[in-house]
Amino acid sequence: MSGLLPGDPAATVGGEATPRALCVLAPNPSPMTLDGTNTWLLSEPGSRLAAVVDPGPLDEGHLRRVIELAEQQGKRIALTLLTHGHHDHAEGAARFAELTGTEVRALDPAHRLGSEGLHGGQVLDIGGLELRVISTPGHTADSLTFHLPADAAILTGDTVLGRGTTMVAHPDGKLGDYLDSLRRLHTMAAERAVRTVLPGHGPVLADALGAVDYYLAHRANRLAQVETAVEAGCRTAAEVVARVYADVDKALWPAAELSVRAQLSYLEDHGLI
Repeated sequence: MSGLLPGDPAATVGGEATPRALCVLAPNPSPMTLDGTNTWLLSEPGSRLAAVVDPGPLDEGHLRRVIELAEQQGKRIALTLLTHGHHDHAEGAARFAELTGTEVRALDPAHRLGSEGLHGGQVLDIGGLELRVISTPGHTADSLTFHLPADAAILTGDTVLGRGTTMVAHPDGKLGDYLDSLRRLHTMAAERAVRTVLPGHGPVLADALGAVDYYLAHRANRLAQVETAVEAGCRTAAEVVARVYADVDKALWPAAELSVRAQLSYLEDHGLI
């Protein structure tokens, strides 16, 4: 398990993260997905049932590997859950549901298979495993976080990553919502309900409070930089990116532009530019 904060050196990804959570790394590494998508296999010790969070891309080998790992532990996958609908988390969900005979539950009806969805405040029971659903919009409008109380852990999807920082996917994602979501997670961590972050990409973080503090500080700093760039004469999101993200790999500039658009919208809504 890693205690690294986002932005620190890489740590091992994949394998057992907590007594109830096993990470299966999908083979889709990229500048956007880091080492690949973390698919999470969750189960209460001693239970014969399991749930899977974010099956990941439509990669038959990966999907079958998740099922094989569950079977090796004597478990049957009873439910498929999505943190949000981005393809690197959800593209393989329909095929995975076909292979396992499960429903796919998500906030957005477009990504569900079955009659039931998800919403903040729900408490799920999978063979004795308690999983609480937390509404954390911002990265996308449909972003959810799953709280695993028995392990004091949260599965954050793309809301908090194990390395680096995430984007606000404008116009679907909104910065105001994202900041509210981070504050919600910060409260949970400060109250010690959460100690560990199980992210959608990158290594596990053992210091949840430190990770969320880092994210809040980073967002405040970036927002100030965008405001300064506008005051200096930048008129388009692309111009702001070239100034504010000059030291960032250009492969990430398209994602940075989405975040900048979200930041500009936030500043305009609050009368700051």
